[in-house]
Amino acid sequence: MIFQRIRVSGVVHGVGYRPFVWRLAKELKLAGWVRSDAHGVEIEACGEQQLIDQLIVRLQNDAPELARVDSVTARAAPVECLAEDFYILNSRGSRTVTVIERDTAICRDCLAEMFDPSNRRWRYAFANCACCGPRYTICRSLPWARERTSLKPFVPCTRCEYEIRRPDDRHYQSEVNCCSKCGPQVELLDAQGIAVFDDPIAQTLSLLQQGKIVAIKGPGGFHLACDARNPAAVALLRERKQGDENPFAVMLANATSAAAFVQLGVGEPGLLAMPERPVILLKKRGNCDTALPGVTTGLGWLGVMLPCTALQYLLFHEAAGRPEGLAWLDLPQELVLVMSSAAREGEPQLIGNDEAVQQLAGVADAFLLHDRDIVAPCDDSVARSGPGGLQLVRRARGYTPRPIKLPRSGPPILAVGGRFKNTVCVTRGDEAFVSQHIGDLDNAAACAFFDETIAHFLRFLEVKPALVAHDLDPAFHSTRYATGFAHQRGVPAFAVQHHHAHVAAVLAEHQIDSPLIALALDGMGLGTDGSAWGGELLRVDGVRLERLGSLRPLAVSGEPAAREPWRLAASVLQQLGRGAESERRFGEQAAGELPGGASASAAHTTSLAAYVNAAAALLGVGATLAFDGRAAMLLEGMAEHHGDTAPLDDGWSIADGRLDLLPLLAALADEKNAERGAALFHATLVAALAEWVAAVAPAGSSIVGSGACLLNLVLARGLRARLADRGLHLIEARRLPSNDGGLSLGQAWVAQQYLLG
Repeated sequence: MIFQRIRVSGVVHGVGYRPFVWRLAKELKLAGWVRSDAHGVEIEACGEQQLIDQLIVRLQNDAPELARVDSVTARAAPVECLAEDFYILNSRGSRTVTVIERDTAICRDCLAEMFDPSNRRWRYAFANCACCGPRYTICRSLPWARERTSLKPFVPCTRCEYEIRRPDDRHYQSEVNCCSKCGPQVELLDAQGIAVFDDPIAQTLSLLQQGKIVAIKGPGGFHLACDARNPAAVALLRERKQGDENPFAVMLANATSAAAFVQLGVGEPGLLAMPERPVILLKKRGNCDTALPGVTTGLGWLGVMLPCTALQYLLFHEAAGRPEGLAWLDLPQELVLVMSSAAREGEPQLIGNDEAVQQLAGVADAFLLHDRDIVAPCDDSVARSGPGGLQLVRRARGYTPRPIKLPRSGPPILAVGGRFKNTVCVTRGDEAFVSQHIGDLDNAAACAFFDETIAHFLRFLEVKPALVAHDLDPAFHSTRYATGFAHQRGVPAFAVQHHHAHVAAVLAEHQIDSPLIALALDGMGLGTDGSAWGGELLRVDGVRLERLGSLRPLAVSGEPAAREPWRLAASVLQQLGRGAESERRFGEQAAGELPGGASASAAHTTSLAAYVNAAAALLGVGATLAFDGRAAMLLEGMAEHHGDTAPLDDGWSIADGRLDLLPLLAALADEKNAERGAALFHATLVAALAEWVAAVAPAGSSIVGSGACLLNLVLARGLRARLADRGLHLIEARRLPSNDGGLSLGQAWVAQQYLLG
């Protein structure tokens, strides 16, 4: 008999890890105890050497699905085991060095309870257990315990308390355990905010089937829902959202139901069913726009998600006729719901009931609410299938605040990101905690949410930053915040060039601590020379950045060009000596820019996004844009639909490290078939970029690809293949978006190298 003290670190709080250890120890007939503390989980075990060894191995290999075990260490204890059984002890409080788990979808065991008419949780909208449900969005402070969550007001009833206290019950030690007798309740309000006393789920479904718009409280904020098969309802939703032209995501009961609208590739059904429940961008079938009119017209991909919460599942259960059991969840279901964020353009998620009723007056016809507060607003995460699995487009609910391991440990750093698609990052030791998607810092509400998120993270992690990292651009709210924070706290502020941070984010994610050549294919970011960069060939070595080359600069008339690509196209025509064509192509609005105005009075940018927008306008598919990135989405979808095409042989030139794509744009200006032009643009761009990189990269080396333009699947897939043909390996962002959502991690990584020397 031996006696061992075992320490388990990682994500082991709020995921049912202690009950797992108890069951494992009982199976192995070990004596001792397990308890949680701020460092993770501590175990004392007494038994035969062989059985103790099995315990240590299985603590990592058989851990609960939501757990992430970083290390299991054991040491002999110099005392004899006096226990005759194995026990779960109360948590021991101390300074927190762990973090709360992310939100996950309701598990199949909880669904089985919900859809069993004999179970007391039949059709209960808040069925959760120790292995599923909300965590981050309901937690106010650590360590994880019910009294520190928004479930504090809901005292467990006798039967729920009995489950919580029974080690052999699957609800044992579940801080979210509740039922219809003691837990949160659902309520339906009409457009005026007056309660509707019919069955809330049945009445909500009836309203949706009538073509109404219902605001539904989700795990991290409100959605505006409507029947995706009803074109009038979809058009009405867009009208009430002030002409919102963004693609809508849809929610379906299961992957089988989604197969009617999208082409599911290998592994993609599994991505849909992941416990994180992101929106997955899937290639549309030819009939998709006909079957779901107005949802994502003109784009090549449809955003699809499966239900995440018990409340969402109940809507599909109601539509299916309230079947018993789980078999119906594997069959095609008719209900398809648009699930659009209820937040105003550029503003954070709505989370309060009163706030939602007030701000959505005139937008929603009804409100499906509940009385459990949302503590931390969290958007839906968005992802797509990439090489080897998932690639995130937006990282939020389901992923935040799970940390990203860094190549090395260092002093704590606060990194504040950029202006668009903002996130913030706090490091602690060798872990980086990246916030949920905050959004564009263009209004007071978004800036206030940014400030609150930083305070929330620093409080959660109990970190006092030794340095604050920020973008070079002094006009950003994030930069102003960083310099003010640094001054108040008496710590340094450290500026990181925008595209340096993009590259560094990929290096940090892949734990690469060596110099590499990188492509930064992005929108505009302030360069070290004061100009607007965005199509860069770089060499990054920690804090050192070397610009090896760039795209040929295009004239850009300030911010209007981002939403009015015709301005970029007019500039291109001017550079080609064809400026007189602009008024004919783009109307009288272009006359004021000519002759010479578009190029003579404007700043210049090397941004690849500017080239994409110019190409779209020259092809007649995006002279003006309703939202940032729409031109790229349209061209991507058209190129995907057209299929492979050969690149234009004389579509580019390279001299002194500068890649000139004007010949390609000249060809597009004469192209009559927009779809063929989109395919030609992508094929030629890919070939040009591969040649550009190969001119400076040693054979067999790895290349970092970063920046928002690599969210374009056609571009990323083509570049990956072309570089591979030249013996080069492309390293891409996966666990964080390649757009500005990853900037904060990159800033933190560069700042860490700076502090560590």
